[in-house]
Amino acid sequence: MRMIIVGGGQAGRSLARVLLERRHEVCLIEKRRERCVELANDLEAAIFPGDGTNVAVLEAAGARKADCVMAVTGVDQDNLVTAQLAQGHFGAKKVIARVNDPRNTETFHALGIQNVVSSTDLVVQLIEQEADAAQMHLIASLEQGKGEICSMTLPYDTAWENCALKDVAFPKGTLVISLIRGGELTIPHGGTVLHAGDELVAVAEEKSRKGLRKTLEATAT
Repeated sequence: MRMIIVGGGQAGRSLARVLLERRHEVCLIEKRRERCVELANDLEAAIFPGDGTNVAVLEAAGARKADCVMAVTGVDQDNLVTAQLAQGHFGAKKVIARVNDPRNTETFHALGIQNVVSSTDLVVQLIEQEADAAQMHLIASLEQGKGEICSMTLPYDTAWENCALKDVAFPKGTLVISLIRGGELTIPHGGTVLHAGDELVAVAEEKSRKGLRKTLEATAT
C-alpha cells in the first residue's frame, strides 16, 4: 500500500520505519531540509522536502493515489489542514491525523476528520488499564473509543458463584459475548451459571466501562 506521512519528527520517523518493515511504500514529507537529509540516510523511503499543508507538495508526493495519508507533525493546525486537503481535495482512501493537545480532538471531528489519534489519550488509557483490577483488561477499542471489548475474570471469592447470567445486574450498554472456562470458549445465554475463574468477554459502550469495572469489583465477597 502507498502511505504518505507528513511530519518527519520522532513520530513520523518511527511510523515510517514500521510501515517499511511491513513492506508498504512510504513517502515522507518534511519541511526542514536538514532533517530530510537525516531521514534519507536513515530510511529507505521517498523523502519530499516541503510543507505538507501545501497542495503542490502533496500532489508531488502522490496524494491522489495514496491509500493512506497520515499527518503527524507537532503542530495541530498543520495536521488539521493536511488532513482536510488529503480528504477533501485529493480524496485519499484513508486519512489519519495526530492531535498533540487532546482538547483539539472535537475540533478535528467537527471539521470532518474522524480518524484522530492523541498520544496523550493513549498514555492515559494505558495508565487506566494498569490501574484496573488484574481481573479486567481492555481487548480492543471500537469506533475511536465509542465502544470497547473487555475481558474480566471472576475472582475466587466472587459473589456470582452459581448465579445465572440473567440475574447479574450489568450496566446498561453492556453485552457479554463469550465465556471461557477451563480453556474452552462458549457463547453464554441467560441461563448460563457462573463460577469463580470464569473469563467473561463483553462489549461495552464507553460510558459503561467504569460501571462494568465497579460491578466486577463488587462481586468479591
